[in-house]
Amino acid sequence: MIALTLAEIADLTGGQLNDAADPAAVVSGFVEFDSRKVTPGGLFVALPGDKVDGHQFAAAAAAKGAAGVLAARAVDAPAVIVDAAGDSDGEVFQAVVDALSALARAVAERLTREHGLRIVGVTGSAGKTSTKDLMNAVFSAEGPTVAPPGSFNNELGHPYTVLRCDESTRFLVAEMSARGIGHIAHLATIAPPSIGAVLNVGSAHLGEFGSRENIATAKGELVESLPAAADGGVAVLNLDDPFVAAMAGRTSAKVVTYSAATPPAPGADYVATDVELDDVARASFTLQGPGFTPVPVSLRVFGAHQVSNALAAAAAAIEAGMEPATVATALSGHRAASAHRMDVSTRRDGLTIINDSYNANPESMSAAVAALAYTASAHPGSRAIAVLGPMGELGGDGITAHRELGLSLAKFNVDHLVVVGEGELTEAVAEAAAERGLDVSRAGGVEEAVERVNTIVATRPPFSGEERGPDVVLVKASNSAGLWRVAELLSDTREGQSSAGR
Repeated sequence: MIALTLAEIADLTGGQLNDAADPAAVVSGFVEFDSRKVTPGGLFVALPGDKVDGHQFAAAAAAKGAAGVLAARAVDAPAVIVDAAGDSDGEVFQAVVDALSALARAVAERLTREHGLRIVGVTGSAGKTSTKDLMNAVFSAEGPTVAPPGSFNNELGHPYTVLRCDESTRFLVAEMSARGIGHIAHLATIAPPSIGAVLNVGSAHLGEFGSRENIATAKGELVESLPAAADGGVAVLNLDDPFVAAMAGRTSAKVVTYSAATPPAPGADYVATDVELDDVARASFTLQGPGFTPVPVSLRVFGAHQVSNALAAAAAAIEAGMEPATVATALSGHRAASAHRMDVSTRRDGLTIINDSYNANPESMSAAVAALAYTASAHPGSRAIAVLGPMGELGGDGITAHRELGLSLAKFNVDHLVVVGEGELTEAVAEAAAERGLDVSRAGGVEEAVERVNTIVATRPPFSGEERGPDVVLVKASNSAGLWRVAELLSDTREGQSSAGR
């Protein structure tokens, strides 16, 4: 964060200094919500939670070197205290978040005006975090870049990320999520982007939005927030998604489009040609775009869907002024950065584990199952095993979406399905898959799922070929299911493991 005195922070947030605060004390370190992570010179943000109230840890944060605390209740440490509408945890939480957002807005404005910070926003129903990670890798090749850890993409994580920037930061990659109309518009006021990429409009959070049209309205708020083309605004739109393509009429920014389809959508500015996948579904392709010689890209992240994500990252970077060859090299050198997202490893007994358990919606589930099928098909006799939990936040379409998932597994030549958890959603997957002839097992929890998979792997039917290839297992569900533990325990159930492609 840029250096600010407590007096300046109080002025920017509309707060008051308490008696313990020195107005001239300088905050020059990171903002933290966890007092255990505070470093000297940092700012501790006190938030009430489900089990503990951060205000109770203000003194501990000061003891670790925090220069001050941002709070909405009295604390026993130097602090900026902001007013809350009331004393309920919800009202206090909102007051502190609003103050944090105001502070981030002021920092972003100053860095943009005085130091040329370029802010790049990315949103979409699926692929936001993977694309954010690709953008981070690409822009970092050009200069110091800040991007959110994991999926810090909401009204709390967004200002937290903005405040990681300082005078040396050249690019801020802002992942923007929405659970309602107006959310992305709000995030864009905190750190106004000059480049915005919209990846897709799918069915994630359909239960909250009510329709894909409403989701498109929310996602399109990003391009509406961009400056005009004459002022450097650039909207990067996925021409393969009609909802996204239609957003071109909602912005005064320059519009550039990309297409990962084969053949590419007519009129797309950035395309991938000569796409090939290796035996663990890592794509290589030729990047083509306006005004430059095509350049080769060989991704080290897994799944054919990553081609589209890479095109979005490439288009944003090239439109920001980066050389296409530099962009291609950065894309080719990037490995998965966010945990439990298409993380592929291989056990010593040969089992390949695709851990994509961070989250799930119909679009990302389809992409992951396709990666499973492709990886298994690369070796004669390899079997595809899907360990699946429920997809959340689909509203009234939930059962239908899960049934369609179960029916689709046969199309992808999945051999075995292990459904984890009880309820009508997982049962809909299991019943539909069984109708199509899949071998279906049910597991009540993580340990039972691991046992089911290891039993399947250990029971290998006769094979007519010279050598049977190793089995491949995909682990995927919404994050709340906690299936990342299945992937971890599968890796631990045989001695050692190695990352695929090392």
